[in-house]
Amino acid sequence: MAMSDNRQRYMPLPDDRTAERGQPLAYPEAVLLVNPVEPEFKGEVDDKYQYSIENKNNRVHGWISTVTDPPMGFWQITPSEEFKSGGPLKQCLTSHVGPITLAIFHSTHYSGADLILQFGPNEPWKKVFGPVFIHLNSLVNGDDPLKRLWEDAKQQMEVEVQSWPYDFPASKDFLPLDQRGSVSGRLLVHDRYISDEDLPGNGTLVGLAAPGDVGSWQFECKGYQFWTKADEKGCFSITGIRPGTYNLFAYVPGLIGDYRYDAEVTISPGCDKDVGTLVYEPPRSGPTLWEIGIPDRTAAEFFVPDPNPKYINKLYLNHTDRFRQYGLWERYADLYPHNDMVYTVGVSDYRKDFFFAQVTRKTDNNTYQGSTWQIKFKLDIVDKNNTYKLRIALATAHVSDLQVRINDLRPSNPHFSTGLIGNDNTIARHGIHGLYRLYNVDVPGVQLVEGNNTIFLTRTWSTSPFQGIMYDYIRLEGPPSSKGNNLGFSSK
Repeated sequence: MAMSDNRQRYMPLPDDRTAERGQPLAYPEAVLLVNPVEPEFKGEVDDKYQYSIENKNNRVHGWISTVTDPPMGFWQITPSEEFKSGGPLKQCLTSHVGPITLAIFHSTHYSGADLILQFGPNEPWKKVFGPVFIHLNSLVNGDDPLKRLWEDAKQQMEVEVQSWPYDFPASKDFLPLDQRGSVSGRLLVHDRYISDEDLPGNGTLVGLAAPGDVGSWQFECKGYQFWTKADEKGCFSITGIRPGTYNLFAYVPGLIGDYRYDAEVTISPGCDKDVGTLVYEPPRSGPTLWEIGIPDRTAAEFFVPDPNPKYINKLYLNHTDRFRQYGLWERYADLYPHNDMVYTVGVSDYRKDFFFAQVTRKTDNNTYQGSTWQIKFKLDIVDKNNTYKLRIALATAHVSDLQVRINDLRPSNPHFSTGLIGNDNTIARHGIHGLYRLYNVDVPGVQLVEGNNTIFLTRTWSTSPFQGIMYDYIRLEGPPSSKGNNLGFSSK
């Protein structure tokens, strides 16, 4: 099975998942192979969720058989994600034991009920899903069929992407290129605490989706979305857009929040619109006093533990996607059996000391309890008459309430609470992000002290091992001031 250059492996057999050969784990999709047909797979976990992928990267995946003569490949190629739900960062399944290859156009995986299609009384709706392209290849002569058949599949994928939208579908609902339009422009970023100049939105994801609030493209599933990546100058061009009315959205890696162009964009057949130069001002009140993590909408930069040796997938040993191992939620209690995580700004390293998910802890009587993490930091000067800002960006949440307390854990009423949020189920499905959520918390200066301070992050609601949150990024800002940091220090 292959889905990327570094996610390929020989797979177990369907028989290995039967009651005679496999042991179901915490949910039916995950099975420990205890007596597989091929002994090399003994002790591994098979779980289809370990092979999920983001829409923007889900272009080609499939299978290679080296036992046939000649060796053969079977590939599904998806030239465009315009018809998929949830935008470019939405994760979906690909291939799994069978051999099975999935073409998923809509699902609630890694998002939950927020992505369920909702219809009003007598509401008309239709949508074209696909087409997808099935590619078969074989290798008559030569060696290394795994590499050569995969490389051929990638080349064919590039051909299909360049051919989109196809010109052969006869349905009037699938529009050819001459009945579509395009949009171009440039996105700059302005943050006076980073630079006096507007900076190009290098690598920005820019897209058109149904009109809605800032960030609403994450939840949009009835219509079509059209996305591209801006170049190093922030310039972008989106082609092949179906006629309709859209908002233009953007997400800038390295910055918090979402951008939405104020004016709606109306696309007509054959149009070529230039929206000019757009400027995104990310959420910012004052200078950065300290920050934890990287604002990239994932928890991948934080500490991901080694898996329990009893539950491994060999593909993800020494792999960049080590978070896809089964059962990592149980490792928190192994590393913190009695006391919760304490992170000290300027001393701790988020890559080693900040656990990738704030999860539940199983107790001796088989119940689950929440946790309270501490962020300790020192301020040399405190402005008691002004307000500080705590930015908390979450990469995912599942049936959790995140409560924030400042310098005192005792109050029954927290300083801030998200309320019950999330049905992403990312933790159980081996993802590193689900839906993005940003919370901006006012912290009155009178609640801070000169010297040592502590922020308490309590995650409540604990009835299962899969409840929890993943942080994307946390930042404390000082009160508005001239550019620069004169209220403490800045440290990752």
